[in-house]
Amino acid sequence: MNRLAKAAALVVAVAALPYLAFLALYGLLRPEGSPARKDETAEPTVSIVLPTFNEADIVEKKLDDLLALDYPMEKVELVVVDSSDDETPDLIREYFADREHPDLNLIREEERRGLAPALNDAYAAADNEMVVKTDCDSLVAEDALRVAAANLADPDVAAVTGTNAEVLGGSEVEAGYRDVQSHVQTLESHLDSTLIFHGPFSAFENDAIVPVDPNSLADDTELALRIRRNGSRVVFDPEIRYSEASHSDFRKRRLQKDRRGMGLIRLLVQHRDMLGKCGNYGRLVLPFNWWFMVVSPWLLALAVGLATGAAVVAAGPFGLAVPAGLAAFVWLGGRDRLGPLQAVYSVFDAQVSLLRASVELLRGEGDGTWEVDQELREAFE
Repeated sequence: MNRLAKAAALVVAVAALPYLAFLALYGLLRPEGSPARKDETAEPTVSIVLPTFNEADIVEKKLDDLLALDYPMEKVELVVVDSSDDETPDLIREYFADREHPDLNLIREEERRGLAPALNDAYAAADNEMVVKTDCDSLVAEDALRVAAANLADPDVAAVTGTNAEVLGGSEVEAGYRDVQSHVQTLESHLDSTLIFHGPFSAFENDAIVPVDPNSLADDTELALRIRRNGSRVVFDPEIRYSEASHSDFRKRRLQKDRRGMGLIRLLVQHRDMLGKCGNYGRLVLPFNWWFMVVSPWLLALAVGLATGAAVVAAGPFGLAVPAGLAAFVWLGGRDRLGPLQAVYSVFDAQVSLLRASVELLRGEGDGTWEVDQELREAFE
């Protein structure tokens, strides 16, 4: 074995150590469900926050979904913060014209400032005890509000998020990644608190909400992190289910996932002072996420480069079979054709997004606005 091959093997071994430790910890604890001490009878008043931008094609379907929730609508208000230049706000007003409940608070932005400032305004306008943030291009299970309320009845828990139980559009890449992520977030929650909160459904105690950075690219996760910094737990409950569309195609996923990766990495860097603090959140949860999001993608790229170099040194031009094999892996994975290896590809795909996100952040890229993905909108419809 030449030196390059040994170096590649060493890099892979180093990169794998935290993951092996995680698997050992998971096997030891065998966590299941939410760690919150639930009260199934809890029925707080609820403010649902819905940011919209040019959602005319789908907003009525989303409103139908919200009004189908198993919860007394007289205890619910809908806070819509809208920056559309299409007929979205008119459709929302018409939808509620003859409805007594839930109450509608439609906030119109004169200019599009980005998602984080819009959400800060919406959260400030929310009057009720539990505040739920959801995305227009997602569907929520009927019992989601009740499950969230049961979690927040635990006085130690001030925020809860859920899982993408059905990937609209049928992406096996996304389904595989979400399955892995659910196990990670379940363990994190039982250790202390989870890091990532999901836009399609996140619920917060109103009294715990604080403003997020107006330039945030990971507003839901940032709010949860700030709540944990202030002393409350923020957890994941797989019984809270939602549906969101996603791509499998490699290039299309970059448009969807790279921006999210940028937001998460930037958030970790901004709040690096929390490492080692806030119980197991700072001692275990944040370090693992630092490794997965910041360190591991660069080690993966280094390992691929070293392995390619080692193969070329050993076999000449035939050593290019290494990058060719990787390209085939990506091609098959992006078409959901890897069978039992699809979950492995899902994690690899996430590492690619995080590496690209790191590069973009180093270049100073990234703002708080988002572009409508019409293909995903069609999958939602």
